[in-house]
Amino acid sequence: MNGAVILFIAMFILIFMGVPVAFSIAASSSVFLLITQMKPLLIVPQRMLTGLDSFPYLAIPLFILVGNLMDTGGISRRLVNWANLLAGGLPGGLGVVAVLACTIFAALTGSAPATVAAIGSIMIAPMVERGYDKKTAVGLCAAAGALGPIIPPSITMIVFGVTMSVSIPAMFLGGIVPGLLIALLLIAANMFHAFRHPEILKHRRTEKMQWGVFFRTTLTTLPTLLLPVIILGGIYSGMMTPTESASAATIYALIVGVFVYKEIKIKDLYMILLESGKSSAMILFIIATSTAFSWLFTFSGISGQLVSTIILMNPAPWLFLLIIAVILLIFGTFLEGIATCVLLVPVLWPIAQSLGIGAIHFGMVVCMANVIGCMTPPVAVNLFAAASVSKLKMGEIAKGELPFFLGYCVVFFMIVLIPALSTLLL
Repeated sequence: MNGAVILFIAMFILIFMGVPVAFSIAASSSVFLLITQMKPLLIVPQRMLTGLDSFPYLAIPLFILVGNLMDTGGISRRLVNWANLLAGGLPGGLGVVAVLACTIFAALTGSAPATVAAIGSIMIAPMVERGYDKKTAVGLCAAAGALGPIIPPSITMIVFGVTMSVSIPAMFLGGIVPGLLIALLLIAANMFHAFRHPEILKHRRTEKMQWGVFFRTTLTTLPTLLLPVIILGGIYSGMMTPTESASAATIYALIVGVFVYKEIKIKDLYMILLESGKSSAMILFIIATSTAFSWLFTFSGISGQLVSTIILMNPAPWLFLLIIAVILLIFGTFLEGIATCVLLVPVLWPIAQSLGIGAIHFGMVVCMANVIGCMTPPVAVNLFAAASVSKLKMGEIAKGELPFFLGYCVVFFMIVLIPALSTLLL
């Protein structure tokens, strides 16, 4: 196991020195090869290139592009307005609207930081005006935005499906029940918070629903609401793969933004493509370096030794999953979720398989750990996104997020201990 020690110590030292995660992973792989002389250094870029040679990965930049087109094209704003008419009269109505909008937006893009940035930029100021403490408003948006990796389509599920050769549509189906459970718990926590704070309740909308206004708004929002039908309907009907569905959604979002809502101008496309390219490059570079790292871990025999050691211990499946859950949560505090998935899943899956744990159940545990990881400092992409739109410090956002974060933990351990939650729709 000396090789594993070299690999992980080198990676941890570089990360804690402030080196970006992808470069830390690539450098630690190179250090391992220099010390062991197992393979020439050229194997690292070769494996990075091989790791990205997969058609389903094309869905990742396309879903990121869909999110940016939606944000610029006024789709996310109309989504919030429609949700406000639907749920704005409930206690803590704007908080409920934020959760609903994040849930639907997550079902369109699969990206947690994109969801936080798009919905948070619209919802935070009105929530503060209606009695919410700013850190609570930002914390709720950061927590609700974390639904991105668990509500299908999910970038993490795509990565898991490609890495483990698991059906991506099956992974998407597995995420629906956990995602809705989290959304309901967030709504319940928000309403409980509202009942404890009269300054929020006094802004509760008391007028009756004007159905004429609601139907007119629904008609205006209909092009937006059809987008998840295109994405998920195309996948589950068997007419499109996730990548083809993402392509169709990109074209549809562009048409809606340019010709229907007329909010995307030709001059906007350059910045939309540039921002989408930056985000996509970051994620795909992490996947590439993590693939090389995982290959070294397996090729060196470290993975096999680890599997043999744990099998000899003969843990119960639920105990193994609890241990894995804790490991993933720890890694999630300092590694980006995609990196955690690509680094650890190839190592842990053979063990889970030998214990009779299903691929979808194991995948949901990984995805939920990813969700919680993107909410926990120091490497918390959701908090970074929330900080960028709110100008609050990370510590303040983390405090505001805490009551809602607990709901995620409850659902996480429910998924670990109750496999049926992940397979209910399969």
